[in-house]
Amino acid sequence: MSVKRAALYVRVSTDAQTVENQIRELRQVAGRRGWDVVEVYSDAGISGAKGRNGRPGLDSMLKDASRRKFDIVMAWAIDRLGRSLIDLLDTIQHLEACGVDLYLDQQAIDTTTPMGKLVFQVTGAFAEFERTMIRQRIKAGLKRAVAQGAKLGRPKIDGVTETHHTAKAEDEIQADGRGCECHDSGQETQIIGFLQQRHDKQDGNAGSHREPSPPDDRFSCFCAGM
Repeated sequence: MSVKRAALYVRVSTDAQTVENQIRELRQVAGRRGWDVVEVYSDAGISGAKGRNGRPGLDSMLKDASRRKFDIVMAWAIDRLGRSLIDLLDTIQHLEACGVDLYLDQQAIDTTTPMGKLVFQVTGAFAEFERTMIRQRIKAGLKRAVAQGAKLGRPKIDGVTETHHTAKAEDEIQADGRGCECHDSGQETQIIGFLQQRHDKQDGNAGSHREPSPPDDRFSCFCAGM
């Protein structure tokens, strides 16, 4: 049987505290269980209320869990992993998805055992419940905002900005040599009429073998400007 590789995660909230006591206790537990401590991740002087982005030790541990650099994460207590319920659930689910077990000394949680694995399953249920509640609160907030007259979505572009972008686009087309003099509404109407007449003629001569006539200059000009 291969020896389990263990990673320790320790954290204290203030610089006046030390992580050495947690490391000593966890190393003793690992020794009794025959686990090999391969890495220690520490967040000293960092509040557990901060998420993964604000805790470099936790972030490194989760990244290495994805790389399967160890088989189990050991922490002195559950509040060492985090004090925010959402962040805590995300951390536990991340470890489960990576196939990494979790040992919490003060809560006597060990997911290498059948009872401990139940913790992962219950945690997943709580995480899904929390996500559902968040979605419901967001929907309720949007509905209330609409009822109060708020307009959702991106703000509309004002006329000056829209005119500026249109003029810029036309200048770029002219510079590329793809412009033509068929942008006025009269020419557009003639082109649309020409295309409609051509369609009608083709429908009327569906049974004949007569070759369709090539488009005239107006149609070519229209296509060139597309």
